[in-house]
Amino acid sequence: MTNNNPNYNKLIVTLFAWAIGLLIFFPILWTILTSFKTEAEAIASPPLFLGFNWTLENYLEVHERSNYFLHFWNSVVISVGSTLLGLLIAIPAAWAMAFVPAKQTKNVLMWMLSTKMLPPVGVLIPIYLLFRDFGLLDTRVGLVIVLTLINLPIIVWMLYTYFKEIPGEILEAARMDGATLWSEVIYVLTPMAVPGIASTLLLNIILAWNEAFWTLNLTAAKAAPLTAFIASYSSPEGLFYAKLSAASTMAIAPILIMGWFSQKQLVRGLTFGAVK
Repeated sequence: MTNNNPNYNKLIVTLFAWAIGLLIFFPILWTILTSFKTEAEAIASPPLFLGFNWTLENYLEVHERSNYFLHFWNSVVISVGSTLLGLLIAIPAAWAMAFVPAKQTKNVLMWMLSTKMLPPVGVLIPIYLLFRDFGLLDTRVGLVIVLTLINLPIIVWMLYTYFKEIPGEILEAARMDGATLWSEVIYVLTPMAVPGIASTLLLNIILAWNEAFWTLNLTAAKAAPLTAFIASYSSPEGLFYAKLSAASTMAIAPILIMGWFSQKQLVRGLTFGAVK
């Protein structure tokens, strides 16, 4: 039996959305709660949800043991740097594919997307050897380069999608008014695609911030970001769950705060061109 009441249907959808949201957020909530427990309480059975002695001991020990702000700064430089470099390369590429397409444009786009299906471990050794020979191991520059390359297909695909929604007649009018190629891209196309570019920038900062495989294999200490900072709290003796949770909370807090304050811009960009 179905109910055609719009308010009833809206309530069902809202409750379902909240349920999914809480389900997704629960691991993050559990990590935050565990960070305030002692090690014994963190592994208690049955698990303790709220009935435990709240403590800041784990945060104090993490702060004393590790240089959090160095890892934080490395994450900022690597994620922002790789995203900006990716945009610098991807905007002209997406412009060419969207407004001056060739016969093989779709094949090139599919090939670029297919590279994301390649297991990273399959190219780890050659990239590691190249980085060693060029002196890029444990450097921010090296991580900026590799993260730019692995996220470039996503950046190009997103920008290509946004640019396809912009009427080509506007660019033709700019050319008739004497706009050069770079003027067309910088002063006409880019301002019109600001929502799409902003959402691409935010999404790729998040992807670069959360990248663990390459940061753990290509860094040691000097350029290690927050993902390496988290991994340092595992040892051959086992995992220290409370301290690991505290380190994880400190690592994800900046990106969660950024995502919270930029969610409207992110949603606006992801739906850019969806409604005509």
